[in-house]
Amino acid sequence: MAQSLRASAYRIDPFDLRLFMAVVGQGSITAGARSVSLSLAAASARLTQLEHGMGTPLLQRAKRGVTPTGAGQTLLRGAGRLLRELDALHDEMAPHARGLRGTIRLWCNTAAASEYLPPLIGRFLAANPRLDIDLQEAGSQEVLQALHLSRADIGIVADHVDPSGLVAQPFRTDELVVLAGPGSRFGRRRAVAFADVSDHPVVGLSDGAGLTRFLRQQALLAGRSLRYRVQVKSFEAVADVVAQGVGAAVLPRHAAQRCLRPDVRVLPLIDAWASRELRVCHLATPQPTSGAARLLATLLEPAPGENRATGSTRTPPSRLPA
Repeated sequence: MAQSLRASAYRIDPFDLRLFMAVVGQGSITAGARSVSLSLAAASARLTQLEHGMGTPLLQRAKRGVTPTGAGQTLLRGAGRLLRELDALHDEMAPHARGLRGTIRLWCNTAAASEYLPPLIGRFLAANPRLDIDLQEAGSQEVLQALHLSRADIGIVADHVDPSGLVAQPFRTDELVVLAGPGSRFGRRRAVAFADVSDHPVVGLSDGAGLTRFLRQQALLAGRSLRYRVQVKSFEAVADVVAQGVGAAVLPRHAAQRCLRPDVRVLPLIDAWASRELRVCHLATPQPTSGAARLLATLLEPAPGENRATGSTRTPPSRLPA
């Protein structure tokens, strides 16, 4: 009885909910505390207080990290919904408060972050001076997890992941291709299999890039590994290194065309997963905040030359390298 009274009298601090979600999302109290800028001691104290207030354990602690208990799973679902509604309330109140700003959390894969989003979010921010965008690059599976945990308002993922439970709409068609430099062992081939690339020295992006994690996963599924000669920070840097005959690279076609260097060829990948549709995703309930809804409308505008019925974009033949 006393425990029930204590739980009913306890008032949850929204920051503690954000901390709890961060800890579950990271699988570690240390990593979760770091993500919300708390010390480990302060985070542990707040979590203990939260469990005491709820009257039940919320986390199972082990050497390898933490996982939510049954009660923790219930709190996680409610926390995501509550924090989204609180963010929506802040967003709705913004017009009534001078200087109050809103932030939209947008998570996306590498191709979207580097190739498609910059002009769109630039135009959106210019038209919405009271809104900011927190842009996070991650693998498509991580983006889905962030959406389900309400750590993201909008996500852009490739169609190799399952967006069940989310509203998913076509964004852009993306194709992965191979950049082959001078002296490449691919000779004059017109297309390449990923298995051949994995036998070749590779130039790629850093481990933090969603594309790098995706390619490592595909190599693992094929029972192979990628031998990186070097990993760099941008598509431009990848193209510069490939142009020196150091190795091959796998890039989105849009980036490969933009960064094309002399003596470098663009070869299609024949693997089925190399051609993918990017999708814009968000939770169906609660409804996106007004700011997030405006950003969604911007993202879903047809691109120049896009066939609205299919969502595909046609590239002029003159820009397609041999």
